[in-house]
Amino acid sequence: MINTRILPLIRKEFIHIRRDPRSLVILLLMPLIMMFIFGYAINMDLKHIRIGICDLNRTPSSRELIETIRMSPYFEIVTYYNNPNRTEALFTKRLVRAVIIIPADFGKSHARSRFANIGVITDGTDANSATLVQNYLDGLFMGKSISSATNGSGPLVSVKSRMLYNPDMTSSHFVVPGIVAILLIMIGALLTSVTIAREKETGTMEQILVSPIRPYEVVLGKAIPYLVLSFTIAVFILVFGHLWFKVPMLGKWGFLLLFCVFYVFTALAIGLLISTVVATQQVAMMLSLVITMLPSVMLSGFVFPVASMPRPLQVVSQIIPATHFLKIIRGVMLKGNGPLELWPSVAAMSAVGLFFILLAVRRFKLKLK
Repeated sequence: MINTRILPLIRKEFIHIRRDPRSLVILLLMPLIMMFIFGYAINMDLKHIRIGICDLNRTPSSRELIETIRMSPYFEIVTYYNNPNRTEALFTKRLVRAVIIIPADFGKSHARSRFANIGVITDGTDANSATLVQNYLDGLFMGKSISSATNGSGPLVSVKSRMLYNPDMTSSHFVVPGIVAILLIMIGALLTSVTIAREKETGTMEQILVSPIRPYEVVLGKAIPYLVLSFTIAVFILVFGHLWFKVPMLGKWGFLLLFCVFYVFTALAIGLLISTVVATQQVAMMLSLVITMLPSVMLSGFVFPVASMPRPLQVVSQIIPATHFLKIIRGVMLKGNGPLELWPSVAAMSAVGLFFILLAVRRFKLKLK
């Protein structure tokens, strides 16, 4: 029964794919181009941060502090000034992103108690960048002793920190797996969103409606060819991200590819559901991009942590497949996790995929009536 019903439909979809080579080229080039753009454009690292120095002390201690800042690759001292009242003008003209004010009693306080206060002012119009600047400065002052020029003693507290899984804090190690998750769900939904809509536009839907094929067989017959195509694209962009951006693979490729099958199937189910709702291919493509890309970027944890979102949005994020796949792909690639550690995310993602595919079948069944 399966051979006489589903296989011909699968063969028909492969013929559609084969007869449109330009679309195949676009499907292969689009993720490659987007990987380049997002991989290099989305960079969480801040380098060469423009800062100003207001040194009211002018002692060896303050000069050593300034030299410590100047030697850091994260900061670029663009101006020195003596009047603190000029600080606001520097921010207004966008000349600096942070200002360090060294008070006049800095040297005396440091020599007397080995502690001295300094002022750090950052541009809060970009809250995330301002927080990073402050964290960089805190780490710089904490890790470097500025008392060696006066009495040769070290700081009272020495902090040694270690960053697990991404010791160099390389943004691409964090960003590229997220890009893979977004590309896969976007491409998967885009591929299948036009399938049933195409049948409606070309007038071949009536032939399917009068045939003895069942709704779930139609959905599976249209999903399987694009599952193979999407999985091929998934392997391509995973290998490219690993080799080009040097994202480590601490886990096993087999596990990650298996999890990709579940994720791609979920994306195809979303596309099939969209195709049962809309009437034209153009609307199907636009709707698939809106439904998959925006929530995956904003609510999945790709950019903003889910835990920091309001409770209602945290609930919504759980029905977004990318939320669970992000945990899976980052866990496998960066932590070396296996099925035992990732089974809650795999189960949640599979449940979401099953829900969408059943909804697509149900929606198509209603269309048959």
